[in-house]
Formats: sequence, C-alpha cells, structure tokens
Amino acid sequence: MILTLKTGVSKKDVQKIISKIKEIGYKPSVSAGAERIVIGVIGEKAILHKDTFEAFDAVEMVTAISKPYKLVSREFKKENSVFTIGKNLKVGGKQIVIIGGPCSVDTRENLLLNAREVKKAGGTILRGGAFKPRSSPYAFQGLGEKALQMLAEARKATGLPIITEVMDPRQVQMVCRYADILQIGARNAQNFDLLKEVGMTKKPVVLKRGMSTTIEEWLMAAEYIISRDNHQVILCERGIRTFETATRNTLDLSAVPVVKHLSHLPIFVDPSHGVGVRDYIGPMARAAVAAGADGIMLETHPHPAEALSDAHQALLPSQFGHIVKEMRAVAEAIGRTI
Repeated sequence: MILTLKTGVSKKDVQKIISKIKEIGYKPSVSAGAERIVIGVIGEKAILHKDTFEAFDAVEMVTAISKPYKLVSREFKKENSVFTIGKNLKVGGKQIVIIGGPCSVDTRENLLLNAREVKKAGGTILRGGAFKPRSSPYAFQGLGEKALQMLAEARKATGLPIITEVMDPRQVQMVCRYADILQIGARNAQNFDLLKEVGMTKKPVVLKRGMSTTIEEWLMAAEYIISRDNHQVILCERGIRTFETATRNTLDLSAVPVVKHLSHLPIFVDPSHGVGVRDYIGPMARAAVAAGADGIMLETHPHPAEALSDAHQALLPSQFGHIVKEMRAVAEAIGRTI
C-alpha cells in the first residue's frame, strides 16, 4: 500500500504516520520525490488499514500496489532512482556509466595496467572478480581477499570505484570492506539469504538477471534487497538461456525498456556475458545504449589469451576504447552522455 502525502507536509506529520505504521505491525519505506513524499506500507494485509491512514490530514491518497513487487515498482516511485557511487558518479541520470575490467583478477601488474587503460578510454567503474562461481569445481575460483586488496590498490591508483561479486552471505562483510559496489551474479539471482544479507548493507548492489529468470522474478529478487532498506539497487541484463547456440546467451535488450516501464531502478547491460563472442560485443553495446541502458559492463584484459576466465570474450584495451567511442556517439544522439 502507498501513502501519497500532500505537498509541504511537516517532518512532524511524516513521523506521526511512520509511528502509526509501526504501531500496527507494518514496515514503512519512505521515498522523498521532487515534489511529494510517498510512504510504502509493507505487509501482505496492509490495505486492510486503508481507512486508518486516509484519516490523517497529511495523507492525500492511499493506493494499493497491484504488482507482487512493491518498493521497486513505478507505482511506488514515479521518478527514476538516481544515486551516487564513490565521490560524484551519478547512476540512473543522464550520464551512462561504463564499467571495464577483467572477469577474474589474476596478477597485480595486469590489474593495474587494465585499470589505467579503462580510465584512459573513458571508463568510470573498474570491475574484477575475486570470487568466481564456475560450472566446474576444478576451474579457477578466484584469489579471494588477495584479489580484493589488489582492487583496492587499483582504485587508489586511478580513482575508479570498484565492483566485485559476492557469492555467499559469509563473504558480505569482508567484501564490503574493500568494494564500492557489490555484484550479485546470475547464479545467485534468487539466493534469497544472500539478497537479504546485502540488503542490510549500505553498499550499492548490481543484481544480474538469472539465466532462466523472468523479469517479474528478477524484480522480486530486487524487492528482497530493497525491503531490507538498501535502496541502491541496479539491475543488470546479462543474457538468458535459450535454444540458440551461436552465442553464449541470448542478450534480451527488450528487458531494458520493459524494466524502465515497470520499475524506477537503473538498469545496466553486460554484452560480454550476453553474447560471449568478442566480435559481437561492440554492436550489442551500442544497441544497449540506444535501448536506454544506464550503464554498460564490458570485460577487458591487457592479455586476453592469458586470462584465467572468459578469455574468449575479453576485450583488449584498444578494443574497449573503440567501443566506448562508438557508444558515446549513440548516447549523444539520444540526449545522454558518456
């Protein structure tokens, strides 16, 4: 249930409503828009108390949310969510953020070179895997905390915020000590204990779409995070599993406008995992910008043949720079910036 408050209500009136929500056993979630304050009343039977909240002078309207996901819906918040990462990087606004870096952190030298090249080409966030979910238990699983330390060093050297994947609720606190942004990978998109754990942090979270996850299921996964009071959630389309074998996955770019219609959350696109073929990444990155993505995530490595994971889809720094230039031209054509 959504309570839309009248324009110009006092903090005292807002607090009275919040106190009443808690008194009857529900959870309030406050969203302050440009003109009005909206309060979500979280609970399966909250709508039964509609009359109670309509009686408050400060409440202009009480609305039931029809979608199974509540806090991530456009019904709850009409404006796009925009928040800051690092010192001044806005996500969800006019600027499209560019994320580059290796699938897995391997050596200090490679990571520092990669980070400098990403920044030089116009990248705004550095990615790198410290913990890697792999189909085979014998494949490289990541360097763990050692990789996190290398990422922190690369951030210090370049000023780029860092994003890295967290796979287990037990890892969350450690990863939070190093990373600016937490990533939930496709295989953990419906790991509800992990979603609840990152929801209790104050870190922005990039939630990748599961390989067989519907858009509604994906938004419900985001709801788990936001319902724990972490509203800094970014969705990331990374391809879904279909019958097609010409590409690693089928990159569902239609998800971008669909998500923007249904939700106020920013959405990124990961063409690297979406197609898994180096030659196809550029065209899909340009298409993702045209579709309205708020960020593009690309895998880069100074020596792709030596990469310990996803070598076949890692871009050379020169290729990364070329694709960023192409995306910039598309962004300008639709009134955005990179």
